[in-house]
Amino acid sequence: MALIVFEGIDGSGKSTQFDLLTKKPKGDNCAPFCVRFPQYGERSAAPLEMYLSGDFGDDPSAVSPYAASMFYATDRFASFQRVWKNAYIQGRLIFADRYTTSNAVHQGAKLERDARVDFFRWLDDLEHEKLALPRPDIVLYMDISLEVAFANIQKRVKETGCAMDIHETDTNYLARCLDAANHAADFFGWAKIKVCDREKMRPIADIHQDIIRTVSPIHPIADHL
Repeated sequence: MALIVFEGIDGSGKSTQFDLLTKKPKGDNCAPFCVRFPQYGERSAAPLEMYLSGDFGDDPSAVSPYAASMFYATDRFASFQRVWKNAYIQGRLIFADRYTTSNAVHQGAKLERDARVDFFRWLDDLEHEKLALPRPDIVLYMDISLEVAFANIQKRVKETGCAMDIHETDTNYLARCLDAANHAADFFGWAKIKVCDREKMRPIADIHQDIIRTVSPIHPIADHL
């Protein structure tokens, strides 16, 4: 059994690496159970979708990090209870594209560094103690620069035509997210995966190999990837 989480700020390439790892052909006995957060379109995600669309204010900081964290935590609780609890209990390998860790990144960004540690502890108690969500066995943190992340976001928007949410349109907020992410990575002991060199992304295949080497000690499935 292992719960492996992919985390990073917007534009860090975590979803690309998640897809690359989870879509490799495997035997039925090795296939991981994959979850993504938030669960857009599900009833449990309605409050956070309202938040991201600006219904509670165009500035992310207009909503308390504690209140916003509850939106995301409720969505994860619903997912665990309805979607993947049995798989986890049965000992399946679980891959998560974002998880409880994302509150530390995106909501921790609203706080100054000296206030974040108390917030991190509150989050840990809320999601893993009060809501009894499983703790990750490893968090793969996509370590990226602000400039490269923002360039990736702009490229994605241009290619897909999808509108940016209130997190992505605020470059100052993105910078604070990066600071909060690095702070959380050190505080919680996340495994850092370097995804860029100076002003450009590293090759996807090279990042992938780093991830495989990092995951290998956690679960033997990595030997078959």
